[in-house]
Amino acid sequence: MAKVKRAYVCNDCGADFPRWQGQCNACGAWNTITEVRLSASPQVARNERFMGYAGGEASQVQTLDSIDLAELPRFSSGFKELDRVLGGGIVPGAAILIGGNPGAGKSTLLLQTMCYLASVMPTLYVTGEESLQQVALRASRLGLPKDQLKMLSETSVETICQVAKKEQPKIMVIDSIQVMHVADVQSAPGSVAQVRESASALTRYAKQNNVAIFMVGHVTKDGTLAGPKVLEHCIDCSVMLDGSSDTRFRTLRSHKNRFGAVNELGVFAMTEKGMREVSNPSAIFLTRGEEQTSGSSVMVVWEGTRPLLVEIQALVDYSQLSNPRRVAVGLEQNRLALLLAVLHKHGGLQMADQDVFVNVVGGVKVTETSADLALLVALISSFRERPLPQDLVVFGEVGLAGEIRPVPSGQERLMEAAKHGFRRAIVPKANAPKQKMEGIEVFAVSKLADALDILSSLD
Repeated sequence: MAKVKRAYVCNDCGADFPRWQGQCNACGAWNTITEVRLSASPQVARNERFMGYAGGEASQVQTLDSIDLAELPRFSSGFKELDRVLGGGIVPGAAILIGGNPGAGKSTLLLQTMCYLASVMPTLYVTGEESLQQVALRASRLGLPKDQLKMLSETSVETICQVAKKEQPKIMVIDSIQVMHVADVQSAPGSVAQVRESASALTRYAKQNNVAIFMVGHVTKDGTLAGPKVLEHCIDCSVMLDGSSDTRFRTLRSHKNRFGAVNELGVFAMTEKGMREVSNPSAIFLTRGEEQTSGSSVMVVWEGTRPLLVEIQALVDYSQLSNPRRVAVGLEQNRLALLLAVLHKHGGLQMADQDVFVNVVGGVKVTETSADLALLVALISSFRERPLPQDLVVFGEVGLAGEIRPVPSGQERLMEAAKHGFRRAIVPKANAPKQKMEGIEVFAVSKLADALDILSSLD
């Protein structure tokens, strides 16, 4: 019997240690080091065996200009929103990791994509969590074509590589990576070593055979991808499918992409016939009531390569507590405290005795600073009980000295606002268009005091 070796690996950064300890010296995380059992078989032999499964050839040195890019054209997945998140389509040989909460629609989205691609190219759907009958039942419920998609129920990575070498698919789905296992690793499926070795072997097969592979990943209770951090390092693209249980809309966001923009956003709607893409997501997040209410403003955020109009709401009310509450949903909590201090220092509005609640409509998480001015405008509207005009859009970054700083892609943001019927905009002075835009009146401001004067003059 082969001697079993033990190692201790950090789940967050993948650092190895000779013995267990409470804190990882590499990343500083606590209680993330777990025991991993490794066999005595050398890694070189394992790589040679996978080379045999993958059918790869010995590596050769080439110059950069001798590589033919025409051999690897992107192909569409059938969903424009998914293609947008992936950077314009699926790249042959790419290893893509898609994660999300249970019930978000990961398997449904991939099953719809594979049924579409099966009519134009060889495909292989590998399921390790569900039986073939369960997948076929879901396809029947969604009304998908089932005559050309090839299915495989297997959890052994070696067997999957052998079957893929025989079938020669152009795209594969592994559902999910947490249940896959490699024979040489003496650990249970889902452990750090198994997930790392399984993902490494599948990624190596994808690169050697120019096969695009989608890997479904589980998430932890805090919403992050489960498994070691090296899992995200070895793949090419990492996307997350988010959606709460009380809404039918799902957002697909890229966190890592070697072939396109990071933080690209795609919006889907979960229906009885599966996932349906939303071509105009701004219309979803702008479902405003007919009656004007105070504390509501519209901002234009930049998501990946396109602008997105989002409504932000603020509620300012007198506090009965000695320490007033500051609650921010969809925005950073510290950013709210910073902007309240700027509003007091340079705007003359004191909210130290007020409870402040801020919410971004639609469950969107805003991380860029272009929402600063829109947030302050919403706070002032709620504090003064004065509704803002329905056709007003606001964006801009607010500095600590009260200055309004420019944001990227200001022209595109204004064009998106004008397309949705907005007729007035308060923007940073550096983002003001050089020529007058048709259909929208632009108010350029350089300081917070200028924005307050414009708000007082608007009807």
